[in-house]
Amino acid sequence: MSDLASSFTHLNAAGQPAMVDVGAKTPTRRLARARSRVVLGADILKLVQAGDLPTRKGPVFQTAILAGIMAAKKTADLIPLCHPLGLDDCQIQIEVQEPDAIHIICTATVTGKTGVEMEALTGASVAALTVYDMCKAMSHDIVIQETRLLDKTGGKNDFHHAG
Repeated sequence: MSDLASSFTHLNAAGQPAMVDVGAKTPTRRLARARSRVVLGADILKLVQAGDLPTRKGPVFQTAILAGIMAAKKTADLIPLCHPLGLDDCQIQIEVQEPDAIHIICTATVTGKTGVEMEALTGASVAALTVYDMCKAMSHDIVIQETRLLDKTGGKNDFHHAG
């Protein structure tokens, strides 16, 4: 296996996919925050700024919040090598970004042996996809522009995005 491949934690010595064994690790309080940016367009954003935009499928922001939380709780079912975690908490915030976008921030916490980055990223991503799904009747120019990890704490290496 190459030096680069040996740095991947989810590959065994033969280079095959493998779950990381966290059995010997001590549980710690872990937190991760992730953000998805959704460019709705100025016209749709104006509609949502007056209050949550109702659609035939229901209220956009409330539905996206619920979808994001549900997705974070199901991350291990979606991402093959993620450990199943019993989240202590998961919160979704939606912030308006003038002139035409929103930020969806998912914060996930757990007391456990492995981090919650994937849960936070999954929650933010699915909330963004839900906003797209609910608003696509108004425009197909909506763009999910970026999903990124903002912070993680409580593990071997803490991380904070400096941007």
